[in-house]
Amino acid sequence: MVHLQICQGTTCYVMGAAQLASLATTLPDDLRGRVRVTGCRCLGLCRDGAFGGAPYVTLDGEPLACATTESVLAALRARLA
Repeated sequence: MVHLQICQGTTCYVMGAAQLASLATTLPDDLRGRVRVTGCRCLGLCRDGAFGGAPYVTLDGEPLACATTESVLAALRARLA
């Protein structure tokens, strides 16, 4: 099972994490039951700019910057392949 953690800090939330949070209830059938989706107050990845731009998510602890629903679903499918 892959753990998808979505940053809900102010910057990430405004930049699109609010929409990403819907993945908790709208995962496609091929991913449902294989992904655990949680939110967190702040991942702290935007502090030094080393990881790109907001919004951020992590997949099993590995950061993904500039996350969109499409990029997150693609990363999940690649990880689970």
